[in-house]
Amino acid sequence: MTTIADNLQQIRGRIARACQAAGRDPSSVALLAVSKTFGPNAVAQAAAAGQRDFGENYIQEGADKIAALRAALPGVPLTWHCIGPIQSNKTRLVAAHFDWVHTVDRLKIAERLSAQRPEGLAPLQVCIQVNIDGGPTKSGVAPGEALALARAVAQLPRLVLRGLMAIPDHAPEFVAQCAIHTSARRLFDQIRDSGAPGLERFDTLSLGMTTDLEAAIHAGSTLVRVGTGIFGTR
Repeated sequence: MTTIADNLQQIRGRIARACQAAGRDPSSVALLAVSKTFGPNAVAQAAAAGQRDFGENYIQEGADKIAALRAALPGVPLTWHCIGPIQSNKTRLVAAHFDWVHTVDRLKIAERLSAQRPEGLAPLQVCIQVNIDGGPTKSGVAPGEALALARAVAQLPRLVLRGLMAIPDHAPEFVAQCAIHTSARRLFDQIRDSGAPGLERFDTLSLGMTTDLEAAIHAGSTLVRVGTGIFGTR
């Protein structure tokens, strides 16, 4: 039976091959293991195989899992990313427990995260979620409004604006996948090169999942979010 460690090795191999094909250094692409709906034991197995960054979509589940893993793996430095939608009544949980947030899509949420981030913790690392292909049911700020939101978020205390995240609708072919991911890369470059204050660490393009990580890396993703490919079908 395939283990989580085996799956991680296969995904890392895919990332390395995709980077080679794109003429990129494999170290330029980070792997985020999406552990939503899987218990602390699965995360512990991935951590034992060297994985350190984990993504959670469901905030209460994620907060409980973070606490459980800190107790189970003292001294193992795991980094936790919130990659699910955030309602106003959940910002305090996110601010208190997570290290990264990928899904900031309106200023109100960013302001609450900033105000509620505990003083004793490092600043919260945040990405703006962009609805890059205009999907009617997708979260994310419209591309044309992303720069203004980035400028505003970058000025908030207790937050560090790190980049953009997008979850485009699935495209079955590599060329189509590359096209939509490339549009996200262009927007990322536009914001990074805008000269706006507070963008000194704007370096993260969170694109690509199990089925399209090769296209995302080809387009310039610096972080791929893989769940099924590591933990199996939910």
